[in-house]
Amino acid sequence: MKINDHYTELSSNYLFADIAKRVKAFKAQSPKADVISLGIGDVTQPLCPAVVVALHKAADEMGQAATFHGYGPEQGYDFLRNAIVEHDFRVRGISIDVDEIFVSDGAKSDTGNFQELLSADSVVAVTDPVYPVYVDSNLMAGRSIVKLPCTAENGFVPALPAQHVDVIYLCYPNNPTGTTLTKQQLKLWVDYALSNDALIFYDAAYEAFIQNDDIPHSIYEISGARQCAVEFHSYSKTAGFTGVRCGYTVVPKDLRISLNPLWNRRQTTKFNGTSYLSQRAAEAIYTPEGKKQVRATINYYMKNACIMREELTDMNFKVYGGSDAPYLWVRTPYGMSSWEFFDWMLNSAHVVCTPGAGFGPSGEGFVRLTAFGTHENTEEALHRIEKKL
Repeated sequence: MKINDHYTELSSNYLFADIAKRVKAFKAQSPKADVISLGIGDVTQPLCPAVVVALHKAADEMGQAATFHGYGPEQGYDFLRNAIVEHDFRVRGISIDVDEIFVSDGAKSDTGNFQELLSADSVVAVTDPVYPVYVDSNLMAGRSIVKLPCTAENGFVPALPAQHVDVIYLCYPNNPTGTTLTKQQLKLWVDYALSNDALIFYDAAYEAFIQNDDIPHSIYEISGARQCAVEFHSYSKTAGFTGVRCGYTVVPKDLRISLNPLWNRRQTTKFNGTSYLSQRAAEAIYTPEGKKQVRATINYYMKNACIMREELTDMNFKVYGGSDAPYLWVRTPYGMSSWEFFDWMLNSAHVVCTPGAGFGPSGEGFVRLTAFGTHENTEEALHRIEKKL
């Protein structure tokens, strides 16, 4: 028996597993310490009432023979796919067909799995810093990775590749930097992909947090994107579905390489579909009351982001992001490395952040903070940091 040798090329731990290990060790040494996490981007606010009602109703249906649902369609139920087409795209003037929507258990799975459709010799470009799943899933397949630095000096806007690449991962609003691209900036990437026969994987997991009208919610707002882009969406942060698990991927039939039937074939072979309960819950966020309630939760988190930006800036930190995204990208003080500042924050202030170095070489010297805490914990964490500084 032989293993896939490419797995041995990965770092020994996934970034967030390494953080969890360090936090666990600290808690064991300091059991009375009250640790506040501003690191891993899990949500804290409960599911909105419309979603809870939908979950109860769906559970009741599953308890009756007449309304019980077994295996569902691997592509997702039409009641959710139709709601997605209408409320996420048609209202923005974007034409998407129902059979171009594939419901999943979240964007992480699909952004990691979609690369299976690509040949092993494809060259993949990623921004740096970058969400680790994009890199690791392609390293597992033995692909070459080209990193596009995103730094304070270039405004965290990556330059177009200087060499030929086959696939480009773009995530905007960005995880981890919290920065965005305007429609004009994104059009440069669509034009590049069309001119260079490249494919864009566009992760729009945080589009619901956009506040600025000039920031696109979907790459399909850009002319020509249907011919060169696959788009990933998640309800995890939008509606607090980190424990419910639901998202979707858009695979246009206009792509120059016919990936829609291939992804359908992959899903019907290797995926059993998202649960009926999860999809009914997702459908509920598109109702009038669901939209209003989800927006209130998003506003709650963005209020945290605003407070964090203001108070950290007052402490003389250099802060990026946090205006159209729930993430803040903060330069470490006193020339400390990312992990040094992580250890200082944990041991001194009992606050968890995410070391920027874990997102790639250009992340060194930064940490990522999230706005997904409660108001009370966010204020307390900021107070501790100021006091310890």
